[in-house]
Amino acid sequence: MAGSALRVAGRQLSQYSGSGAPILLRQMFEPKSCTYTYLLGDRESREAILIDPVLETAHRDAQLVKELGLRLLYAVNTHCHADHITGSGLLRSLLPGCQSVISRLSGAQADMHIEDGDPIHFGRFTLETRASPGHTPGCVTFVLDDHSMAFTGDALLIRGCGRTDFQQGCAKTLYHSVHEKIFTLPGDCLIYPAHDYHGLTVSTVEEERTLNPRLTLSCEEFVKVMSKLNLPKPQQIDFAVPANMRCGIQTPPS
Repeated sequence: MAGSALRVAGRQLSQYSGSGAPILLRQMFEPKSCTYTYLLGDRESREAILIDPVLETAHRDAQLVKELGLRLLYAVNTHCHADHITGSGLLRSLLPGCQSVISRLSGAQADMHIEDGDPIHFGRFTLETRASPGHTPGCVTFVLDDHSMAFTGDALLIRGCGRTDFQQGCAKTLYHSVHEKIFTLPGDCLIYPAHDYHGLTVSTVEEERTLNPRLTLSCEEFVKVMSKLNLPKPQQIDFAVPANMRCGIQTPPS
């Protein structure tokens, strides 16, 4: 009964994250890389976190944090991105007290390194870290403690998934990550991805379990599809990955 009540409450606060809800959620967009950044905050304690900030929009994010009267504890990355430079490093300067966070398996620098199962607390809320490698070895998904929402990074997109042809990606690993770490969540759990290229903003576990054209395949079929995508090289990969290995802080010219 208690678990059911939690799920219902979570569904309500996810869909109605306005002034009357206990959790604050803002979804923001960076158009060049089609990246979503998420601001989550506790309205009572005013503690907040940012998920997947982008360098070019870090000032926007910091301004919103200030306008809403929040105290940013963490700038968190779901993985070491190849299509943009993270805003974590700049946000540490713009909002003193903010710490950068990334998976230990990413190999990137950060104030805090997390692993599978580690909690991230902000006010009365907690995000559970679920390792979801495959797109990269260090990918993680963040799940709100009531299982009402999950921030899946590039592991699971709306009707798609992240590519697996660079950064030590592995299609078989990604398939098992999504099926074992994300598709096992409640069907009405909201899915918030790191990117979308078609104007969509949110999905659910049940939608992706039944409608995702790649991840409804068998593992063998999925691996074949991923091997034949022939996608172009990300435009920013040559400078984004090295910068993100340093938390997005680029070395000043000597």
